[in-house]
Amino acid sequence: MTRPQSTATVATTPGLLSSDLDSMGVTLHPDGGTLRVWAGRAASVELVVFDDTDLDWIVDTVALEPAAGGVWTVTTPLLRPGTRYAVRADGPHGAGNTFNPGTLLLEPYSRGLVAQRFEDWRSVVVEGSFDWGGVTKPDVPLDRVVIYEGHLKGLSKRHPAVPPALHGTYAGLAHPAMIEHFLSLGITSIELLPVHQFSSELRLLQHGLSNYWGYNTLNFFTPHAAYATDASRMAGPEAILREFKGMVRLLHEAGLEVILDVVYNHTSEEALGGPRTSLRGLDNRAYYRQHDDGAYIDVTGCGNSVDTSTDAAARLVLDSLRYWADDVQVDGFRFDLATTLGRDGNHDFSPDHPLLQAILNDPALAGVKKIAEPWDVGMGGWQTGNFGPGWHEWNDRYRDRVRNFWLSDVDYARRASTAPVGVGGFATRLAGSSNTFSDERGPLASINFVTAHDGFTLRDLVSYDVKHNMGNGEQNRDGADTNRSFNHGAEGPTDDTTILATRRKAMRNLLGTLLLSAGIPMLTAGDEYGRTQRGNNNAYCHDSPLTWISWEHAPWQEDLFAHVQRLLQLRRENPALRPKRFAHDKKVVPSASVIDWYDEHGETMSIERWTNPAHRTLQYDAASTPEQEAPNRILLIIHGNERPIDVTLPVIDGITRYVALWSSADERPSDEHAVYEPGDVLPIVATSMHLFRME
Repeated sequence: MTRPQSTATVATTPGLLSSDLDSMGVTLHPDGGTLRVWAGRAASVELVVFDDTDLDWIVDTVALEPAAGGVWTVTTPLLRPGTRYAVRADGPHGAGNTFNPGTLLLEPYSRGLVAQRFEDWRSVVVEGSFDWGGVTKPDVPLDRVVIYEGHLKGLSKRHPAVPPALHGTYAGLAHPAMIEHFLSLGITSIELLPVHQFSSELRLLQHGLSNYWGYNTLNFFTPHAAYATDASRMAGPEAILREFKGMVRLLHEAGLEVILDVVYNHTSEEALGGPRTSLRGLDNRAYYRQHDDGAYIDVTGCGNSVDTSTDAAARLVLDSLRYWADDVQVDGFRFDLATTLGRDGNHDFSPDHPLLQAILNDPALAGVKKIAEPWDVGMGGWQTGNFGPGWHEWNDRYRDRVRNFWLSDVDYARRASTAPVGVGGFATRLAGSSNTFSDERGPLASINFVTAHDGFTLRDLVSYDVKHNMGNGEQNRDGADTNRSFNHGAEGPTDDTTILATRRKAMRNLLGTLLLSAGIPMLTAGDEYGRTQRGNNNAYCHDSPLTWISWEHAPWQEDLFAHVQRLLQLRRENPALRPKRFAHDKKVVPSASVIDWYDEHGETMSIERWTNPAHRTLQYDAASTPEQEAPNRILLIIHGNERPIDVTLPVIDGITRYVALWSSADERPSDEHAVYEPGDVLPIVATSMHLFRME
């Protein structure tokens, strides 16, 4: 039985869920296929079919007929699996319209693409059947999720145990050597930088660079062909899609989730005058945000912004999500510049935007993890905490506060004798950012991160005061200027053993904070080994060893990896570290952690201690109220200045001992679990963390 290419139909509903927009793209039948294309302002739309081997040889053209809701359609035996095709559209001229009946356009719902020359693309009909072998999504509970953000090519490109033919490919990511690394580390969910088909900007190519990260989408339904093996690319789009699905199946068999970083906020068509490959030629006025005179409203910083206030554009995004979640079985999405998707016809953000609500409420996306990057570069673009229930958000406030506490505050204190702020703001982030996310959403709304693909790596964060981006071809103007980093006394590489030891401890403090905080942690691939990009904090344009992960490690890097392993093990074993809800003073909240705070003397924290920058020592006592697990209680000591201190363990009713579990002061995690009594005094070294189980 032939499987149709179209998305599932939905009930007739006004707006983006209108049945007029059902079954877009190609739907296959036993005797051909039906093509449906939205081009609301077009006067005519034409299907162009090419020879199977020569993409310049047009073998047939067929006119599409207008249907309801701005849709154009045709049913023809020319549409069969493997057919190479394009569409052409003509329409009115004037402000905002860019119709050209001679331009060959990619059909927006294409499941496969092929190019004969550079950036000369054609759509391909893909049948898409695949045997999942009964493998289903892991559906990792949110409190257990640990995200590992990485680049599909960069992860396996240099792995010595991955066969060279699989380096940097979908198949390579699912190789047993890679899966063993993921499982031994302890992560649950792999978040891949963009894998939709993308292209590189001309200005980068002119500098001998490329868009390595992939935030320049050409098509929302097609896997990036360059990440497939040579064998799959030679076999064509059907094989590329099959390799992608095979990767997902193997990762699922290992219990690992696949989350895609998706770029729906803009496309590779760039600013007006840029490439006209698809949406711009079909209905520029409807697909991109514009002023009345046709000038683009760019809230993404990438030349254009997809106008999700129009039903066709919003439905295109929704149907793409359905396809990847259902047909390809991915487990979640991280929405790049998600604020753009929630902007209305006046270009203002609203969490009640029809597209954002449709993503939350669509049955096809039930159980799919939905992560917003809650900002863009337009007016009112910073929306951290405002996406509402059902969404998780990258928490930049967490990132900034944690970096400040362990790095820039320490740098400041070296020069001014005391840090600029106390421990209060840091404690709020450690406990789940209740000042950012409502009780209804709870701590798991927060995606905690200290580093990401964008910015310094962990090692560079503790090794550089400023960015070093000259290799990007923009005279060091690109990339963030405010990094909250600290080089600890030397810029970049150094042989100073004291500086190197202090940097290593700073990395352990940052990782310890990230992996012991309430919320969902996101670890950047390579940080577990202290990867460096030599101070480049915007390496989006380097497809080279600078950005590929190295699997050759010095002893100190193996020690750092052991710390990440231990921290993730402790996170799994101690539910007090991963509450699902915020606790309340006057009632017991299931699956929360009841928190008490003590100073270095073992006394309840006073208001003065919270705010006094001279006192940056805190004891964090978290007791779980689990629904499925045994009760658990931990104590985490945080000491945030460069003078050692004596800390008295608090005397608490019912607590008879403290069992040491982990310390950032250790170069390698200790296998000895010293036991202490309430009231014992512990010598704590400068800028360090210490975790205990309370019994």
